[in-house]
Amino acid sequence: MGARAVVRQLPALRIEPIPVLSDPTVEHFRRHFFYPGLPAIFPRGQFADLPALKRWFRPKDGGPYSSAGLVLDRRHLLGPDEVMVPLELISGKGEFQRFHAPLSTFVEWVQHAAMSNMTDRLYLAQAQVSDLPRRLREDFPAPTYVTHAGKGDIYDTNLWIGIAPTYTPLHRDPNPNLFVQLAGTKIVRLFEPSVGVDIFKRVQKEVGTNASPVFRGDEMMDGRERELLEDEVWGYRTSDDTTSGVLGCEAQLGRGDGLFIPNGWWHSIKGVGEGITGSVNWWFR
Repeated sequence: MGARAVVRQLPALRIEPIPVLSDPTVEHFRRHFFYPGLPAIFPRGQFADLPALKRWFRPKDGGPYSSAGLVLDRRHLLGPDEVMVPLELISGKGEFQRFHAPLSTFVEWVQHAAMSNMTDRLYLAQAQVSDLPRRLREDFPAPTYVTHAGKGDIYDTNLWIGIAPTYTPLHRDPNPNLFVQLAGTKIVRLFEPSVGVDIFKRVQKEVGTNASPVFRGDEMMDGRERELLEDEVWGYRTSDDTTSGVLGCEAQLGRGDGLFIPNGWWHSIKGVGEGITGSVNWWFR
């Protein structure tokens, strides 16, 4: 008789919506969310005027801009000043590797992938805007919330672009995070610090490792740890019981939407739907 598969027993997960700012002023954001360290969705489309939304992406068939049907704008991105960017490759067999390649290589891959049924997935992950040529850096001016809510210190600005579905495992950031969706749709699940660390430690104990919860290591992206983290965050059965279960919150972001992720809050992100998905984030204080 063969061995029985072990079924993991997961507690129910209570998902609550993240509040949308009723007042878009910096003072309201600072007083009610930034200083208390609470997540918030900015008014829908608050960042629709960010230059990158129309300079980096264009409608596939010349139609209106929307979250669907966008492609990378090759003419804007591919200039004489070639730049290397960090890429993550997940093969059709589930094998993961990380490497650097010219931005042009990624742009050409995205164009080809959009016209075929490729099983390999290439993701431009945590590409620092500061490494880009000046003409591309200018597409990402820091929002006023970043420059005026706190001390005005910007620690990093990063890009995340790929063909849906995309996935970032549960982790926490080293600083407060303003996350803006440039194209496509992403779903973000967040957990307050004490809840997130319990989930992370539970997975670490099960796999017998002691990885960093901050840095995006290969162990988070491949093998058993990736499976367990995804199971813990996205595989729970949801519950309508308001008094028990693991409490989390969720935001769905479309083009021009923004989310504040406070320092220490754990989060996992999925790019959903079809076509290209792109995001930019600022770590600041």
